[in-house]
Amino acid sequence: MCGIVGYIGEKDSTPIILNGLKRLEYRGYDSAGLAVLDNGQIEIRRDAGKLSQLEALVSDTPIHGKIGIGHTRWATHGEPNARNAHPHIGSTGEFVVVHNGIVENFLALREELSAEGTEFKSETDTETIVHLVEKFFASGSSLEDAVRKTLKHLKGAHGIVVMSSREPDKIVAARVGNAGGVVIGLGEGENFVASDLPAILEHTRRAVFLESHQMAVIGRDRVKLSDIAGNPVTLHVQNIAWDPVAAEKGAYRHFMQKEIHEQVRSLTDTLAGRVDFDEGRVMLNDLNLSTEKARKIKKIIITACGTAAHAGMVGKILIERIARVPVEVAIASEFRYAEPLVDEDTVVLAISQSGETADTLAAMEEGRSRGALLWSNVNAIGSQAMRIADGCIAMQVGPEIGVASTKAFTAPLLDLYLLAVYLADLRRVIDPDQRFGLVNDLMGIPALVGTCLDREEAVLGMARRFKNTRHMLYLGRGINMPIAYEGALKLKEISYIHAEGYPAGEMKHGPIALIDKAMPVVALAPDDPWYDKMISQIEQALARGGEVIALATDGDERIPELTEHILWVPATPWLLSPVVTSIPLQLFAYHIASLLGLDVDQPRNLAKSVTVE
Repeated sequence: MCGIVGYIGEKDSTPIILNGLKRLEYRGYDSAGLAVLDNGQIEIRRDAGKLSQLEALVSDTPIHGKIGIGHTRWATHGEPNARNAHPHIGSTGEFVVVHNGIVENFLALREELSAEGTEFKSETDTETIVHLVEKFFASGSSLEDAVRKTLKHLKGAHGIVVMSSREPDKIVAARVGNAGGVVIGLGEGENFVASDLPAILEHTRRAVFLESHQMAVIGRDRVKLSDIAGNPVTLHVQNIAWDPVAAEKGAYRHFMQKEIHEQVRSLTDTLAGRVDFDEGRVMLNDLNLSTEKARKIKKIIITACGTAAHAGMVGKILIERIARVPVEVAIASEFRYAEPLVDEDTVVLAISQSGETADTLAAMEEGRSRGALLWSNVNAIGSQAMRIADGCIAMQVGPEIGVASTKAFTAPLLDLYLLAVYLADLRRVIDPDQRFGLVNDLMGIPALVGTCLDREEAVLGMARRFKNTRHMLYLGRGINMPIAYEGALKLKEISYIHAEGYPAGEMKHGPIALIDKAMPVVALAPDDPWYDKMISQIEQALARGGEVIALATDGDERIPELTEHILWVPATPWLLSPVVTSIPLQLFAYHIASLLGLDVDQPRNLAKSVTVE
């Protein structure tokens, strides 16, 4: 998934789509394409590589028309080549689709459609969508209803845009879940659709943001909005400020809130191009790692600061459990002063959103001087941490403006999981069935995060209840212990409320003395191997008169008997649970700070990139 742009009006759609896609290039992609309705026929141009290659293709074989859709794609199913690039066209050549998201049940749908005689031209999950639309249209449905019926057959979160030569006066767009946004731009005698505002801001400042489970039928002069069931929905038109910074926020009050909600998209992009769900394999080609080098690794040292260090703590558990490689986590500001035991069989893995953090760069240089192999996991392409590393895993989250990191925290959690599976495969410490199972668990993660985001209103209610507290204790165990640290850090960073993250098993070794009615305890108790131990910690906190906010898995029957304050999360494979448990804690901190009227995006005394020691 990646960028979507569509146009319907009286102008030539091709340059509008290409320029819009350029404005979404920051999100990264490995192929691009567009489809235009040209003299009653759908014409498609698409290719692997960058937009410049698509532009050259369009220059050599031009297409023109007053309605069209385009897409930049990170591969999730099938190699990044022209055949798998979006848009995807149906068997009759009359229907075409672009899509953000993952069709979680695409294998079953593909088998069903193939049994009915459908011939697939790509390896993608997206192609199942256009064939379903075509199938339902052939049975007598309108384009709108065919899309509606198709959505009912898809599992996962999706942003979908469809057009057809059979109904050439409209584009149909739909959003289900949080697989990236769908925004409609309103013009005079023309309308636009895109996955993000920058693609259309040069044409209009009047925008409609689709909510989950909404569909829009977009014509030249009107836009009809409904829910997926077909019930009409009133258009809520927002006038976007001319200030480019305000415009980038879109429908959100703060960048931090926007970036929290972008995590379904950023996590899908993290998987794209790196995971082959058909074969159950992970591909991290930019690590430049051979089987021989992988088997020589005797130790990995993850070095980072702040939020990135918390991601590294989760990574330690993942890599040791899956790949069976010993891992240390070293705070970067301490690493180079510690006389670290590093040699040529050691990997120093640096995690940094900016790739320019001074302490992290110094830690990398220390590792280099001692002969270590250097890897980096960074968000800023071309940053120093990327340039000096022997191999890199680039975060696929796009720009992160809010100082308090959110999507650049959850993306490394998936990156480290991918690294663990990749190393385990190269080192031959897991069999193909285990590998396939671990990879298959990844497919549902974006949708599970979307479920958490759908519960924002409940988190807001909890924030209202606890916004005036002055101290909080966050407790976690095992793989969710670092999430307790991170939850506390988020709260203190943006709300200035004193919060401490602590290993729950250590509570009796000091922190229990702090617990009273004025010290709420946030207890992370999802359904994982440490669940029973966390129940014991909750009971102990309650016995001291403490007030407990529990984070629990849907369906838990024990925790509601202990406390009424619960942040619910969907059931998740426990090795991936930190990605899901992070979301309500991010929202909790954000809404408390927002309710207090604080500068959420630029908290006092903090900077996005710490470039001095």
